[in-house]
Amino acid sequence: MHTITWPGRIARGAALLAALAVAAPAAAQPGLAGSARPLTLEDALRLAEDASEPVQIARAGLTRSRGQLVQARSARLPQLNGSLSYSRALASQFEGLGGGAPVDTTAPPPPQNCGRYVPNPALPLEARVDSLEHALDCTANGGASPFSGFGDLGFGSENTWQIGLSLSQAVFNPRIGAQNRIAEAGRTRAEIELNSQRAQLAMDVTQAYYDAALADRLVRIAEATFAQADTTLAQVRLAQQVGNQPEFDVLRAQVQRDNQLPLVIQRRADRDLAYTRLRLLLDMPGDAPLALTTTLEDTRAVPVARFAADEGLLGDTSVVNRAPVQQAATLVTVQESSLRIARAQRLPTVNLTSQYGRVAYPGGLLPEPDQFRTNWTVGAQLSVPIFTGGRIRGDELVAEADLLEAQARLRQAQDAASLDTRTAVERLQQARAQLQASTGVVEQAARAYSIAQVRYREGLSTQVELADSRILLQQAQANRAVAARDVQIAQARVALLPYLPLGAGGTQGGGAQQTQQQPQQQQPRQQQAPAADQASAFTAGGE
Repeated sequence: MHTITWPGRIARGAALLAALAVAAPAAAQPGLAGSARPLTLEDALRLAEDASEPVQIARAGLTRSRGQLVQARSARLPQLNGSLSYSRALASQFEGLGGGAPVDTTAPPPPQNCGRYVPNPALPLEARVDSLEHALDCTANGGASPFSGFGDLGFGSENTWQIGLSLSQAVFNPRIGAQNRIAEAGRTRAEIELNSQRAQLAMDVTQAYYDAALADRLVRIAEATFAQADTTLAQVRLAQQVGNQPEFDVLRAQVQRDNQLPLVIQRRADRDLAYTRLRLLLDMPGDAPLALTTTLEDTRAVPVARFAADEGLLGDTSVVNRAPVQQAATLVTVQESSLRIARAQRLPTVNLTSQYGRVAYPGGLLPEPDQFRTNWTVGAQLSVPIFTGGRIRGDELVAEADLLEAQARLRQAQDAASLDTRTAVERLQQARAQLQASTGVVEQAARAYSIAQVRYREGLSTQVELADSRILLQQAQANRAVAARDVQIAQARVALLPYLPLGAGGTQGGGAQQTQQQPQQQQPRQQQAPAADQASAFTAGGE
């Protein structure tokens, strides 16, 4: 019998890898440490809502839309503004006139008794001349001068105080109503967006939670399969030592065991990524240990009712209640109002205005109450466009095009929502059917593997039969876990369907499932082919 020296080294190296692979899960798997935080799906949903940036952004948008609605409504109400101003003149063109002129102490005193001049033809000539000269003296030297009151009127005054109120009221403006409808549609759209973001968050957290739970399950399945292959290798080695098995069977068992190790490593990496994504959604540290307590087989409904604005719409599959359709409908309302605004530019606008003011020109810094004078005006303003160079017509064409586009997008959203709703319902039915089909398969595969182990120990079967049974058990366990995860995700999606965006949570899960199942489905062929090749090689070598 020809012997080689390298299988023993490979066996020792594989045994070391096996020991590491079996011992690592307890320390590496999130949630198995004693200090791990127990986390239910309901707790995860509550934590995520408080830490979600998209939800906070949507809430800020709702607050902004409410403020815009208040701004639009204020255009219907009177606008009243107050003002208070003070100014000091450093130099004035009216200096030297009236009260603003400096006092000359060397000049003669001003004339007295400067009343109104009334001619009297009955007086003698000399008296009439004296009265004319006195009136002229009063006119020239300030007694009854037309410039003598300039100081009271503020000309040349150093200090000026003004208190004013201005009032404006729109009497006729057809654009105000359309602007209010745009603001109301914006608020409705912001409310829909907030509900949609909360529902999307619930969907993301639910999917991340069950993805992490599924990753945990797949790691346990892969490690159990590795342990089974390692046990088979130990049995074959023992049989080879007593001369009941050839060296070829030892090598084949070792290759089958070692081929399982990359799958274990991949499953652990997938689990780490799944837990990392869950922690990011919950705003937790990247190394925070978690213990997921909601299992894949939990038949209770996903607790998403708190994320619905109207619990009566949970699970509603009507297209008209879908959030994207409602948002598209509000956009049509906005464009219709924009078209009304564009057309209303041709109509006149009428406003009432009023100005009330109190002004004082004190000699000192602060005025006295009796020094204020009153100004009060009331008016009306009519504005109508006469020639705008085609601007209004251009605005109308733009608004009409925007309206046609919004209407087309609404129909597009309705069609897409109909397809998306049908897809969600079909996926739920498919997931339930797959879960129902997998019922009992795991027990049957486990029983078949037990029988295969007994047959192999008794020498009634080969390693190929045992490996096939082990792989079938691994596939059945993985398919069952994936089907349970798909049912939970599909149920949550259908429940939140009225609030979710189009295509939310639709294809991502299916792609992940195929990625997880594909290595397992190809595993029998990948293991059987090397075994057949090795058998041919050794047979050829023996011959």
